[in-house]
Amino acid sequence: MNNKIASLTKLQQEGKNIHRLPFSIRILLENILRNHDGFAITDEHLHTLTEWNAAGSDKDIPFKPARVLMQDFTGVPAVVDIASLRAELIRKGGDGSRINPAIPVDLVIDHSVQVDFFGTDYSYKSNVALEYERNAERYKLLKWAQKGLDNFTVVPPGMGICHQVNLEYLAKGVIERDGWAFPDTLVGTDSHTPMVNGIGVLAWGVGGIEAEAAMLGQPIYFSCPQVVGLKLTGKIPQGCTATDMVLTITKLLRDYGVVGKFVEVFGDGLDHLTVTDRATISNMSPEFGCTVTYFPIDDQTLDYMRRTARSQQQIDLVKKYCQDNMLWRTGKEAIEYSHVLELDLGSLRPTVAGPKRPQDKILLEELDDKFTEVLKTEFLRDYVPFHSRQEHAWLAEGGSGTEFSYSPRHEHTDVTVEKENDLRSVRIKIKNKEYVLSDGSIVIAAITSCTNTSNPAVMVGAGLVARKAIERGLRSKSWVKTSLAPGSKVVTSYLQRSGLAEDLEALRFHTVGYGCTSCIGNSGPLPPHIAEAIDKSEMVVASVLSGNRNFEARVHSQVKMNFLMSPMLVVAFSLVGRVDVDLLHDPLDYDPNGEPVYLKDIWPTQEEINETIKSCMRVEDFEQVYSVIFEGEEDWKNLVAPEGTKYVWDDHSTYIQEAPFFQNLSTVPENLTDIKDARVLLFLGDSVTTDHISPAGAFGEQTAAGQYLLSKGVARKDFNSYGSRRGNHEVMMRGTFANVRIKNKITDKVGGFSTYLPTNETLTVFDTAMKYAADQTPLIVLAGKEYGSGSSRDWAAKGPSLLGVKVVIAESFERIHRSNLVGMGILPLEFPEGETAETLGLTGKEIFDITGISENLYPFKKIKVTAKKDSGEVITFEGKARLDSAIDVAYFKNGGILQYVLRGFLK
Repeated sequence: MNNKIASLTKLQQEGKNIHRLPFSIRILLENILRNHDGFAITDEHLHTLTEWNAAGSDKDIPFKPARVLMQDFTGVPAVVDIASLRAELIRKGGDGSRINPAIPVDLVIDHSVQVDFFGTDYSYKSNVALEYERNAERYKLLKWAQKGLDNFTVVPPGMGICHQVNLEYLAKGVIERDGWAFPDTLVGTDSHTPMVNGIGVLAWGVGGIEAEAAMLGQPIYFSCPQVVGLKLTGKIPQGCTATDMVLTITKLLRDYGVVGKFVEVFGDGLDHLTVTDRATISNMSPEFGCTVTYFPIDDQTLDYMRRTARSQQQIDLVKKYCQDNMLWRTGKEAIEYSHVLELDLGSLRPTVAGPKRPQDKILLEELDDKFTEVLKTEFLRDYVPFHSRQEHAWLAEGGSGTEFSYSPRHEHTDVTVEKENDLRSVRIKIKNKEYVLSDGSIVIAAITSCTNTSNPAVMVGAGLVARKAIERGLRSKSWVKTSLAPGSKVVTSYLQRSGLAEDLEALRFHTVGYGCTSCIGNSGPLPPHIAEAIDKSEMVVASVLSGNRNFEARVHSQVKMNFLMSPMLVVAFSLVGRVDVDLLHDPLDYDPNGEPVYLKDIWPTQEEINETIKSCMRVEDFEQVYSVIFEGEEDWKNLVAPEGTKYVWDDHSTYIQEAPFFQNLSTVPENLTDIKDARVLLFLGDSVTTDHISPAGAFGEQTAAGQYLLSKGVARKDFNSYGSRRGNHEVMMRGTFANVRIKNKITDKVGGFSTYLPTNETLTVFDTAMKYAADQTPLIVLAGKEYGSGSSRDWAAKGPSLLGVKVVIAESFERIHRSNLVGMGILPLEFPEGETAETLGLTGKEIFDITGISENLYPFKKIKVTAKKDSGEVITFEGKARLDSAIDVAYFKNGGILQYVLRGFLK
């Protein structure tokens, strides 16, 4: 190896105890050692890591990633921002071509395909056609960036999901650049970027704002983390999957509390986990709450690199560099962790999670009891056991499974609502079909998300479950919207070679697209008769999906319960059509001869799965798929896009508009001021996610965003989704806090509403904010714990900024969202330890003064908050400013991180 390296081994020889450091801290240390410049990256930063304190530290450390990964939902606004920065620099007489990514950026278009068509062999082509029809304006911008920006590549639609493409192709393990060899590291504009930790690449999700700054050469600063060791022992038992493992780990880590921490995995259990098993775990780091879940490089890493067509030269480089520089796992390390949690993989049991949080683990055999409990506690309905309902009279003898109905047939009504002991049931007649849906019926079954589609074991397993079900004469229920959305075309190759694609299609799991689909809310519309049935009856229906997120209204706005599970279980539940069932002990269904079929009858052994993988997976598949990864299909090749340094904005576009944040930016920032006479725009509870703040899914005509698009001549059918319109601030500010499930305590109306307090009017959040803007009234948000959890969504900070929100006061903040707020010039304040809005006596109807901002602002400063009630009572407290570093303070003073960067170009 002829490259220069920043040697950790040399530091060890000089007396530094590098061998005690977690691998993830060693990588951060190498980054500081290599990028040390005495200004942005200093001796103090080096000392902080060589003397790393397992208890953690408030000291900030810089990080300069080797590259940036983006997906199109967050990538489009990032490109809009870059184009807008160029536009402002050009207006001020500067050279716009100076604004370019300083490090490689890969943008994968994976978030836009929607499941409009399903269950047919033409579903994929029809969905792609609609995708281009809806997103041509956005894609033209990205194609402009592909040509107009240096260091910027675009993976066109239909090629895969960004994290799976990263794992299978983009990740190098070790990078050679400018005469140096160093660890492959990155940040990504998607919270599931840590998935690539599974191949030994240190990476995590950041907001688009922070990623743009990294693209432009700025270090990312964060507090020196604690590192929790996760010790895995044993093997995954027969009947369990990597999905059961990750859902179990999610609860384990959430219960302990790893928010803002690193997690590093060790133990002899790693010897039995493939890279794709490891990546399944790392993928759900944001659900754990941690920044990364790191797996050190070892023989399993190199084996995966060989299987995925990395060159032998690259594999040799990774092995030699890591072994020479103390980054190779032997299993004999004596690492000092902040805390150690243990899990015996042999103790795993079949598991799902839900109905609205990934950490809410449910043993498969207890799902029916959990459904009954939630139906009662959340929806105030008494559950009627399936076989006790008036609708169903099963033969007591003979076991034929024949079903009789004692109710009249309602010949002239397509959708009839029936009620029994408060259980909602709907009889549906459509063409030659008739069936009854009830609370607990499954209306979406989606094999989706890179969490699982990257893992051949569960994908082949799902195919084998389908094959065995067909052999027993079972079929998926006709009311279930089924879909298969692989994370790369390699999955299609091995499913087709094994014949399992045909088996999945026989159960209507046809490929609908190569993208995130249901996992990010792109489930598409439910069939009209089912949508009507849900609306008329207020049924509590369910989805089952192999995704990583199941927050309220995320998967589909009409589906109130969403359960995460393995692809294998998704197939099994599609055969039953409801979640109120004990799948381990109750029959899935009855075969044509009346014999019961149980889950164990169609569940493949691990040996069957391994043999199938061995026979159907080829290294050539990876070579073939990734040799054309940047070319795209004909639709992309035929797309005509603008060219040149300056992007030409179309004033009539409802997708892409110049960002307003940088227009007429002063060369020097204005002085900070304290906040006087502020009002509360929203008073929120715990676990408010970025989905609540800035939803990504579809929206209707009655919303503020819908009204805006109608006024611009856009038909309802062409609305697309919030996520697809993130390049237009006019839509996004109207969609801020517009989630249909968000609960604002200063109004009784659920779903994107607020109260204009001077007149006590209930209006949409947008209309309320505009009335306050007309009064020049600054706004604040009150919230509980874990404010901003979920996706790394920059519009969850950009939107509130445009609405006039100056401060968010919460009990605690999710890491990425806190950073995004600072990056948009919004001050995150934490309530005093042990206090909440409620314990302080706040109602949200007070008038607030916030002082201590204008003078001597520094990290973690205590800021005085005074709240005046109508009665004259005054409540005062000191909140902690979550400006966690000196650079945070600089960004806040500049009104945001990109304003800070642009002013650097203007000087």
